[in-house]
Amino acid sequence: MLSGWREVTARRPWRISAKLLIISSVVTVIGFSAICVNVMLDMRRGEEALARQTLENLATTIESDVNRNIEIYDLSLKAVASSMLLPELATVSKPIRQLILFDHAITAKHFGAIQVFDTEGRLTIDASTLDPLPEVRSEEDYFRVHRDNPDIGLFISRPMLFRGAYSIVLSRRISDTDGGFMGVVAGSIRFSYFHELFERLNLDRDDTITVLKRDRTIMMRRPFDLEIIGRNLNERQNWRADNLKAGGSYAGQGPVDPTPRLYVRSTSTGPMFVVAGKPLTAVFELWQREAYRIGAVVLALILFMLASTLVLAREIGRRAEAEGKLEEMATTDALTGLKNRRKFDSVIDVEWRRAMRQKTPVALLMIDADHFKAYNDTFGHQAGDQVLVGIAICISDSVSRAGDCAARYGGEEFAVLLPNISVTDAFKVAETIRLKVQGWSDDQASTTVSCGIASLVPTAGMDPSILVAAADKALYAAKAGGRNQSVVASLPQLSLVA
Repeated sequence: MLSGWREVTARRPWRISAKLLIISSVVTVIGFSAICVNVMLDMRRGEEALARQTLENLATTIESDVNRNIEIYDLSLKAVASSMLLPELATVSKPIRQLILFDHAITAKHFGAIQVFDTEGRLTIDASTLDPLPEVRSEEDYFRVHRDNPDIGLFISRPMLFRGAYSIVLSRRISDTDGGFMGVVAGSIRFSYFHELFERLNLDRDDTITVLKRDRTIMMRRPFDLEIIGRNLNERQNWRADNLKAGGSYAGQGPVDPTPRLYVRSTSTGPMFVVAGKPLTAVFELWQREAYRIGAVVLALILFMLASTLVLAREIGRRAEAEGKLEEMATTDALTGLKNRRKFDSVIDVEWRRAMRQKTPVALLMIDADHFKAYNDTFGHQAGDQVLVGIAICISDSVSRAGDCAARYGGEEFAVLLPNISVTDAFKVAETIRLKVQGWSDDQASTTVSCGIASLVPTAGMDPSILVAAADKALYAAKAGGRNQSVVASLPQLSLVA
């Protein structure tokens, strides 16, 4: 037990060093990994911010173009609605009327001709011809809205088939001076305008552009799909308007298709707004490649560091084990396996100082084999060595505390140091050893031991030699008293008690 405890004590510094090496390596790996993860997350946030800014610029550009054209076209509608109130309009010829009404009207290949409908929804004036064909639009939303709502202003219809082409219809109410309903002036912007606008943009295949009214009706979308055009997002059960507020962004599955995208909404207050979307896989494609590359390098470095740490820790363990064995060889008696004299002197010095600080007793047993010289001369050195080994075994079996130290003091003499133990308990230990040797010698060899016991509490000015001398005198007294007995030294007078 004592030998094992000493071995653990000897190895402990090296074990701690190996553990510290492993712990420091693990902490380094965790710290380095955390830094790399943080850097990669910053890169990811940077990629997302760059994509968001690009989409925001794209959405703003498209919205500005769309709303500007709507505003310009609306000016033409206002001009026609105002000119319809001129009293002389009814007296002039049709060509002159066309000049008065549509002289300042905007014309472009994507803009439909402006038309004027009377109070019954009948087409009366068409900018594209002097003699329009009969046409009634009283059931159309853009007519009914203006008829029933005097203050509606500019009305933009849902996408619809208008005059042979898919378009959105822009209309205004014509009111008399008293606010009475006189009819509706309407025009259209064909889908070809949006197609041409989107074709001028450098977009990836899966990028989306969605043009919506303020009521969230989809007016146009790229990629084009008639099944989606005209739908209102408020009708989508799995989509909340708060997901994408004006000027905001949203990452995830959108209301139209299941592809996760980064969506950005424009900030304008015009009649239309635009949402630009880009697949998240495309947004983070470059970042993913960099993350895989950096992750592979970091993983290789981590594996190399951990492998190196394990190799070094194993080498430290081997060195500690070798040094422990060397220390054991240097402090252990080769024959008996007990501590040698040098180790005993070191231990008694340490325990003496500890007992002095703590004011606790220290006991010492001096044990000597009886008639060993005669036995050795009679049976030979080999038999004598066996006797010493047997005595050492009996001593080791009787000394069980971790702080005790059993040593071969010299020749056939043994010493047992018992820190923090009373003289009575020390006497019991000595008797246990003596009786075990006696019991063993009855079966193996005819030998006994004599024991001298001394115990005291060290004080200033005393040294361990006092305790050794006292135990030694007690041993001589035991031998003089007939051997095979234990004698306690009485301190300080050193009177002997059997």
